[in-house]
Amino acid sequence: MDEITLTILKEWNKLQKQQYFQLGINTLKKNQLIFSNSNNDFIQPGQVQKWMYSVHNKYTFKRVSPHGLRHTHCSLLFEAGASIKEVQDRLGHSDVKTTLDIYTHVTKKAKEGAIQKFVDYLEG
Repeated sequence: MDEITLTILKEWNKLQKQQYFQLGINTLKKNQLIFSNSNNDFIQPGQVQKWMYSVHNKYTFKRVSPHGLRHTHCSLLFEAGASIKEVQDRLGHSDVKTTLDIYTHVTKKAKEGAIQKFVDYLEG
């Protein structure tokens, strides 16, 4: 994870501890969740989507699901030059075949980019 994201998450963790402390909830557990509901328990899967849609509606963004963000992240990783193995690890797929099967269209674009890199190298 990049340093900016880590810094933001650390700030969030401090705020979370303060808020839960005021509610009498212990956040010093070894397995403390980073994002939790008001009872310091797991957030319902549909809740994240509701939050995202409320932001989309407020700012008139195109609707994207949480899974859509994951897909975009993967596509941008390939465009940035990440290898299939790096993307597999990032997405948590146990088998590289899963990554290839799901993101074939993205890997084709990455392969085309690889060919251009090779041509540029030969010409440069």
